This record gives sequence, C-alpha cells and structure tokens, in this order.
Amino acid sequence: MAREMRVVDYDASWPDRFDEESTALQDALGEVLVRVHHIGSTSVPGLAAKPVIDVCLEVRDLEALDACDDSMRSLGYVPRGELGIPGRRYYPKGGEDRTHHVHAYASGDPLVAKHLALRDYLRAHPEAAQAYAEIKREASAKHRTDPNGYLAHKDAFVRRTIELAMAWRARCKATGSEVNLL
Repeated sequence: MAREMRVVDYDASWPDRFDEESTALQDALGEVLVRVHHIGSTSVPGLAAKPVIDVCLEVRDLEALDACDDSMRSLGYVPRGELGIPGRRYYPKGGEDRTHHVHAYASGDPLVAKHLALRDYLRAHPEAAQAYAEIKREASAKHRTDPNGYLAHKDAFVRRTIELAMAWRARCKATGSEVNLL
C-alpha cells in the first residue's frame, strides 16, 4: 500500500498532538535536546494540511542524538539518517499512515531558522497560507500516492515563500517587531 498524500482541513487538535509528542521527546532525549518546535502546515492555525505533525528538534550534537536512536524507536520513530539533507536527522512515525515527522538539527543550523521563518510568515500572512493550501490540495489531487510528485508540485511555491519569510523575519528583527506569533 502506497502512502497517501491526503490534505485535510485544519484540525484544532494538532497543537495538542504536538504538545504531547514534545513532552515525550523531551523525556526520551533529555540533555541532548535544546528546543522543540512545531513546524510545517499543522503549526499554522487554519491551514489545510496532511494530518502529520512536523516537529523540529534543536539538539546539542547530532552524534549524541544518533546515540539516542533506541529511545526514538521506543517512541515509534524510524531513524532514517540525513535522508538527502546534510546536517539533518529525519525520523518518521506511523509507517504508511504517518502521524509525525521529526526533523532534527544541531542548534544554530540555518535550516531551523528557515523552518521557523516559514511557519511564522504563514501565521502572519493569511493570504499566503490560503495560496499554500490551494497548492497543497492541487498537489494532493494530482499526486495522491506519489510523495515525490506531491513535494515537487509544491516546491516552487515553498522556495519562494521561504525567501519572502526570511526577508520578512530579518525586517522584523531589525525593527524589533514580534516574529513568533503563537
């Protein structure tokens, strides 16, 4: 059975599901963990998404995290290494019916800032979130059982929005404006 790229309306339980998972990850990883962030579409109120909670971990050291693979397995995660993104550790949970994705980076990695900027930008710009929802629904309809096609369909929009988000975040920091809205 192929994994289904099903996009659904926003579910108000997603932040609670993140909170529960965050607590479990903190308990399992202890001192290795610096911060846990809710990222991805489920972290943006009102945004349609695949019902998979994306989690970004900032860790002290990737090798120390690698030593915790058994702890991650005990929570139901499958360690997949970098999986094409240098400096990341990726852990899906739920098999073909995914429930969570963990993306872990050493604290200070620029990819963490990109994830957070995109999240915060979409939270602050409902028109961009709506446009993203439309693209995701279109991607889901065209690539229902093709994860790579689904991602490729969204790629140009996501890349451009990350550029906008990083510029927006820099302007917010320069002016002392609040960036993290939730």
